[in-house]
Amino acid sequence: MAILEGPSRRRAIWSLNRSSDWWDNYVPRYTEAQWLQHFRMSEDTFMFLCNKLRPALQRKDTFFRECVPLRKIVAIALWKFATGSDYRPISVLFGVGISTVAKCVKDFCAAAEALLLPELIHLPDEGKFREIASYFESRWGLPQCVGAIDGSHIPIIAPRDFHTDYFNRKGWHSLILQAVVDGKGLFWNVFAGLPGSMHDARVLRLSSIWDLASRGNLFPDHSIQIAGIDFGYCILGDSAYPLQDWLLKPFTDTGRLTEQQLLYNKKFSRARVVVENAFGRLKGRWRCLLKRNDCDVSLVRSMILTCCALHNLCESHGEHYDNVWTTETEYPEPVAAPPPPQNTDVGGRAKRDALMMHLVGQQ
Repeated sequence: MAILEGPSRRRAIWSLNRSSDWWDNYVPRYTEAQWLQHFRMSEDTFMFLCNKLRPALQRKDTFFRECVPLRKIVAIALWKFATGSDYRPISVLFGVGISTVAKCVKDFCAAAEALLLPELIHLPDEGKFREIASYFESRWGLPQCVGAIDGSHIPIIAPRDFHTDYFNRKGWHSLILQAVVDGKGLFWNVFAGLPGSMHDARVLRLSSIWDLASRGNLFPDHSIQIAGIDFGYCILGDSAYPLQDWLLKPFTDTGRLTEQQLLYNKKFSRARVVVENAFGRLKGRWRCLLKRNDCDVSLVRSMILTCCALHNLCESHGEHYDNVWTTETEYPEPVAAPPPPQNTDVGGRAKRDALMMHLVGQQ
């Protein structure tokens, strides 16, 4: 019996033919304004970022599939962060599969946490602490202040397990980001991923910064005399935080504050707004933090930390921030209740009084 042979078959290719015309032909002709609008950074900073992450993201083609080029992986992730878009429209735009978009975002976050975060967000050294303290004093008249701390809620879709833990005081599900910034709004400590129902003071106690402070390893030993006491470095927090000798807060306004206490609160508030502005710029630039994120909680945490690192990258590289990116969110920040009175530290009270007297003396 004769065996009929048809035309030889080609080896199967495990990918669909999708159009990447926009990425291949339009993006290379982008102006600087278009780069900034779509990727939140200049092409120069984009290439700097690609080179930083190359060791973790560079791929090689296989016999079955062409790999996604490094630049495209980075661009897909930045587009997701900048727009908060779902994976499907991003896949159409870049001409890749939905699962490829998801993998690009996940891989980018892992690479950024490993290679970018430790370099851009870390405990300042002694020289940097002196520089930050000098900036706070020259701009706001507050000596020995080296940071401002606050928490921010990142909207999420309720996870299947323990979803009530993520339900915050404003009635929506969230993860908490705690951050400390310097006087220019750059993060030097971030902690993210705890559920939205948790009080700011509890988040603080679970963070590395509390552990460092408790062991006396947060700040270098550098004190000056203020109102008769040795005054070391401190950071500024709002009323949700416990008063400590390293963490100052405003006087609680019961309607009976003295003029000196009101003056302290006024100057304190002017300086502490730097962390609120930093959160505003973080979320304005990376709008995935403004919209309800339907990714797995562990990935959302990674995205938050990655966006914090990208914030520092853009700010330190002098990237323009367009004020139109700052818009009202449908998820207003929950207002935390004050911590229990027993969390007040005697040393913190004395230090706050000394700073108040110093500010009164400057008038």
